[in-house]
Amino acid sequence: MSRDASCDQRPTVVVTGASAGVGRAIAHEFARHRWNVSILARGEAGLKGTIQDIERAGGRALAHRVDVADADAVMRAADETVREFGGIDVWVNVAMVTIYAPVQQTPPEEYKRATEVTYLGQVYGTLAALKHMQRRNEGAIICIGSALAYRSIPLQSSYCAAKAAVRGFIDSLRSELLHDGSRVRLTMVQLPAVNTPQFDWARTRMPRRLEPVPPIYQPEAIARHVYRAAHTSPRELWIGFPTWKAIIGNMIIPGWIDGYLARHGYRGEMTSQAALEGRPDNLYDPVDT
Repeated sequence: MSRDASCDQRPTVVVTGASAGVGRAIAHEFARHRWNVSILARGEAGLKGTIQDIERAGGRALAHRVDVADADAVMRAADETVREFGGIDVWVNVAMVTIYAPVQQTPPEEYKRATEVTYLGQVYGTLAALKHMQRRNEGAIICIGSALAYRSIPLQSSYCAAKAAVRGFIDSLRSELLHDGSRVRLTMVQLPAVNTPQFDWARTRMPRRLEPVPPIYQPEAIARHVYRAAHTSPRELWIGFPTWKAIIGNMIIPGWIDGYLARHGYRGEMTSQAALEGRPDNLYDPVDT
């Protein structure tokens, strides 16, 4: 980073999807190192909670109630961050939504919404970061992905497709930046299953409650990896043995994995408890209002 957190001129990170889960943990991790932390999310209660986390940890917070599917709103948040803190050193795209349902039970408008948030939200965040980083010819952009960007699973086609699209976008952009001689660095972090509220907040048409597929990692562990990646800028970072196993396995025996997921995938994504009827979801509106 060009600025030292021990000085008055602290470095600045922007984190989308920062009201809960991985995004909130990442915001807290940077705050522990005394960064300025600018956060974007839809839920007011979650934003307030993250602000408290940041300030208690020693960071300085700036919050924006923003839907990342709104490109103009994301750009305004970036501009406000630069006006407040003087620049953007790291941008972390985290915001996502998902739908648990078979393909034929997922309406087109829900595919559109999941794509706008989980894929285009990362595109818009990256464009906003580039606007300011290119002027200084430095900075790091981190896109939070998943092992599912390489190996799709049943019941989450909208999420898997969006994460695969992010990977394609980042690979294309990386070559363009290298061609231009840019010093802006890109990293995609591929996650394993993580213990986050998404399993209680996601839209679902499944008969039983949702759960991550074990082994399950904690958001705080992910956040520590992301903080290090902001400084080391690997091309990709695969976190956890399950991520390596899924990605490498799909390169070697994709057909066998198709069959395995057909036999075990549905059961592995749900608990034995019946789903709660009428529970709210965060596909279009935040749950933590």
